[in-house]
Amino acid sequence: MYWTRSETKRPCLKFSQLSIKDSLRDLFKPKIEVFLIMYTRNNLNCGQPLFEQNNSLNVNFRTNKKTVWIVHGYRPTGSTPQWLQNFRRILLIEDDMNVIVVDWNRGATTLIYSRAIKNARKVAASLSQCIQILLKHGASLDNFHFIGMSLGAHVSGFVGKRFHGHLGRITGLDPAGPKFSGKPSNARLDYTDAKFVDVIHSDTNGLGIKEPVGHMDFYPNGGVEQPGCPKSVFSGIQFVKCDHQRAVYLFMATLETNCNFISFPCHSYDAYETGLCVDCDNFKKKSCPRLGFQAEQWKDVLKERSLRITVFLDTAGKNPFCTYYFVLSIIVVDSTMKDGHITFKLLNQLGVLQEPRLYEENKSFHKLQEVKILVQFLNDVNISSIGLAYQSSNRQCSTRKYSIKRFMLKSLTYPERPPICKYDFILKENEEVFFTPCTCKPEEI
Repeated sequence: MYWTRSETKRPCLKFSQLSIKDSLRDLFKPKIEVFLIMYTRNNLNCGQPLFEQNNSLNVNFRTNKKTVWIVHGYRPTGSTPQWLQNFRRILLIEDDMNVIVVDWNRGATTLIYSRAIKNARKVAASLSQCIQILLKHGASLDNFHFIGMSLGAHVSGFVGKRFHGHLGRITGLDPAGPKFSGKPSNARLDYTDAKFVDVIHSDTNGLGIKEPVGHMDFYPNGGVEQPGCPKSVFSGIQFVKCDHQRAVYLFMATLETNCNFISFPCHSYDAYETGLCVDCDNFKKKSCPRLGFQAEQWKDVLKERSLRITVFLDTAGKNPFCTYYFVLSIIVVDSTMKDGHITFKLLNQLGVLQEPRLYEENKSFHKLQEVKILVQFLNDVNISSIGLAYQSSNRQCSTRKYSIKRFMLKSLTYPERPPICKYDFILKENEEVFFTPCTCKPEEI
């Protein structure tokens, strides 16, 4: 109750309100300031200083809880990041933690990008001093999670270097590429900067860095052009920043929905798109890695195997961006299916047809060998029946029949859902068959 009343007695801290005039002023009188605005569940909507005027620690800060530091990037016009308020709000809904907004707007608001980069180093030095004070109060580096957007990702990395990689986690949201691409690890965010570093690359041919720099590097939609973003320069500033900022909104979506943004380890996006990376058997019970807040669940698996991985996924073009992945598995009994392709659709319980994206249609199905195809739907489907066909590439009318030993459909987005199967049925070329699936045999689940 004390802090509830005190919110009405003391003004709430706000993110620095600057403008293009401040960018112009910076040309002649450079200035840098760092403000640490703290939010907890006790002061959800009213930012408070992390440290009081006598340098004592704010009583709302809990040293035994996770602390998330949100670090923005380059702000040439001085505006407040549009995503900032909602980001810290949904973090606190997710978990009872300390959230610290690192406001270095005066230092990021400049027309000279190279100056902002130099300021980023100074901000990291300032943050390191604050962290030292927190450690004296009993806080733990292991509980610190830095989330940095663009240039803020490299600020986070510079902080991590000062603590020799002992920060708990750094998340890089499309780390800035200009002046950082191709640089050595000591000059940018690197996987050695924290115990776990996950990175979302959403604009690798523009404002973001292309090369993998974390333990786990996610490339949604290949990391280049994001669906739903403007394709024309006539769209204004959104044409420049939409792809770059998509990393932020994807991370937020992982907190705002119950959808799992599963991703597929693969050596390239092209290989992923052609169905060469169908499942995540190497991760066994962990299943496929998940983009966003949940990514840390794979930290121990990577550490055990000394792995660094690049992972790919496709998303929808608008919030909440979720798509739903399945793996389709077929075993043929007698002959080989090799001159055509599978078509596949689902009917939900309302009789509405849902057609998927198949990541590889043309595939040879050999006798008694399990063949897997990655399947993606834009909507979650409560399945009532399945339509399956084998379309022959033979232009002549073909009446060949294939004995299917087993058809299996397993959700990768929700691996806890039991897979569904159909056993011992006939598939005729160029003839679609609809069937009601059943739960798979226990030994196959």
